[in-house]
Amino acid sequence: MPELTALAWTLLAVGALVIGLSKAALPGASTVAVALFAAVLPAKQSTGTILVLLIVGDLFALWAYRRHADIPALLRLAPAVAAGLVAGALFLAFASDAGVRRTIAVILLVLVAITLWRRRAAVGPASTGPPRRIAAAAYGSLGGFTTMVANAGGPVMSMYFLAARFPVKAFLGTAAWFFAIVNIAKLPFSIGLGLITVPGLILDLVLIPAVIAGAFIGRFIASRISQRVFEWIVIVLTIVGALYLLVI
Repeated sequence: MPELTALAWTLLAVGALVIGLSKAALPGASTVAVALFAAVLPAKQSTGTILVLLIVGDLFALWAYRRHADIPALLRLAPAVAAGLVAGALFLAFASDAGVRRTIAVILLVLVAITLWRRRAAVGPASTGPPRRIAAAAYGSLGGFTTMVANAGGPVMSMYFLAARFPVKAFLGTAAWFFAIVNIAKLPFSIGLGLITVPGLILDLVLIPAVIAGAFIGRFIASRISQRVFEWIVIVLTIVGALYLLVI
């Protein structure tokens, strides 16, 4: 068991709770958890440790929202996401931690701006024709890249699903399937890069109850939140996460 202070344990527990919330109700909030884990643990151990907790949250989200997924949307994203994962693994092997953080922060802020502009213009990835394929390729590759290098794909894909104007449960169900598949696909890369360690797995066992508690709280919130409030929470959390990555 890693030797951590009481404050460090508190931050990790809050981060694990946020992971559960993000999977069940507040997409994009996982960036806050990424920041908390990165503040306590070494960069590589942080990435591997949080990945296991994200998969636990994914399993709960699948159980809660499995019937609400938009499967055609997932299939459109698959090729680009696979390319993004490979690119992210290569980037992670050579880039510095500071370079990774700032790259992801800039990507997120650009995506927020594009998404808000597209919504104002009443154009989204759900429209027919080439724009839908282009959007799936752009968001999918960026989502695969950012989730591989820093477990920060949640805000990127939230912007895609938000621009597609998915209702709350369709949003959460599609995101649940997307991240369950992607996060499991990341395991071989993470193990090969030495991101998943025995001390990290021990931490995961201790923190899993907090993830589950956050997921149950999130499901309670999701059944009562309005579409407009949900969308603005996603946007605000994405901006906050991006700014944090930019300044640390």
